[in-house]
Amino acid sequence: MNYFFIGAGGIGMANLVRYFLSKGEKVAGYDRVRSQLSSQLEEEGAHIIYDDDPALIPADFLNQEETAVVFTPAVPATNRIFSFYRNGGFEMHKRAWVLGRITRSLKGICVAGSHGKTTTSSMIAWVMEQSHVGCNAFLGGILRNVGSNLIVNPASDFAVVEADEYDRSFHQLEPYIAVITSADPDHLDIYGDEEHYLEAFSHFTSLIRPGGALLLHTGLKVKPETGPDVKVYTYSGLPSDTADWTARNIRYGDGEIRFDLHGPDGLVIDSISPGVPVEINVDNAVAAAAAAHLAGVSADEIRRGLQSFKGAKRRFEIILDGKSEPSRAVLIDDYAHSPAEISASIGSIRKLYPGRRISVIFQPHLYSRTRDFAPQFAEALSLADETILTEIYPARELPIPGVSSEIIRKDIKGDARLVKRADLLDLIKFTNFDILITLGAADLDTLLPDIVEILKSDVETGN
Repeated sequence: MNYFFIGAGGIGMANLVRYFLSKGEKVAGYDRVRSQLSSQLEEEGAHIIYDDDPALIPADFLNQEETAVVFTPAVPATNRIFSFYRNGGFEMHKRAWVLGRITRSLKGICVAGSHGKTTTSSMIAWVMEQSHVGCNAFLGGILRNVGSNLIVNPASDFAVVEADEYDRSFHQLEPYIAVITSADPDHLDIYGDEEHYLEAFSHFTSLIRPGGALLLHTGLKVKPETGPDVKVYTYSGLPSDTADWTARNIRYGDGEIRFDLHGPDGLVIDSISPGVPVEINVDNAVAAAAAAHLAGVSADEIRRGLQSFKGAKRRFEIILDGKSEPSRAVLIDDYAHSPAEISASIGSIRKLYPGRRISVIFQPHLYSRTRDFAPQFAEALSLADETILTEIYPARELPIPGVSSEIIRKDIKGDARLVKRADLLDLIKFTNFDILITLGAADLDTLLPDIVEILKSDVETGN
């Protein structure tokens, strides 16, 4: 079978492109812009086109009986290539359907949540892959330990999957172990309100196969609808007398976080130190350790795996650590794009760098999300000493009248200003930063090489 991917360069689609390439299948696709990731896919053997013109589709992908089309729900119905395949009667599936098929053929460890799912699924994948159990993994970020968002291990019965709630995609999955990290309302353009958003997570729990397990973060409003043969566990990254899995004896020092993991039946794994030492990763590490333990990974393998975990790209990624020169700024890039994620990110920086001045560059992602959560964004960004807001990154949306970054800026307590994205580099050249963090799910990361050069030149010139 040949596979054509519409939206091939997206981080979630790219792992499926790589998966089918690894199986020796012919793979092609379309994306509207060439990126570093899509260029890598081309180097790995995929034929990707960047003009929305059906005439450019390679001949091997025009045969209806030999071609399956995989598309992301973010692709607009007006896309000409999408229309060509749909009107031509080709076999067409959303990305989530393909992942669902994989989770039915293997034991799926599916990580869902409004935030935390990429880091948690990446942790689980790395802990399992370096253990005797092994895993396959389809991740929503580039796992820095392996330099990819895909792990293929034919010897393993497990598949780690990031379960995306957008467009109810995670309802296509069949988890063996499900993890729910968080359920703060998001994607209200799809769900309408919090009640329906939470109902979607409840339905996700009903899909866990018999004999499986659910790991649910404490304090969530999600009501599990699991079958009678599914074990339900709770977990917490803070000491808890009620959670089945919890961190205790948490200590900070020498750039590390250490804790002891307490689990059911008296299980204790002591002195766990996540390789990416930020506060939120205690939560993520507890979930990852619990899932890995349920999958058969030993205590020593869990400890070693978490210690050697390098993180996913753009998940609290420390680009410059500020240690080479006393005057060099610390530069951190974080995909955080919801109010809760932003609060957690800035709060972690406060603990890691007490007394330092924190400056944030934030590019809001989606008009609808900005409209729905503007007060919460303002509250979260007020935790920084200085906020620089760019215009909204529209992604799949058209502008909404009256919605701009200004509706966030006006309620931020402290120093906050609007700057066009095109003017950011000039601003950085003439500003002294102590700790600078770039936040958001948009494309600020494409500016990081230039930002790094500017900050390095500031040290060299003494500015």
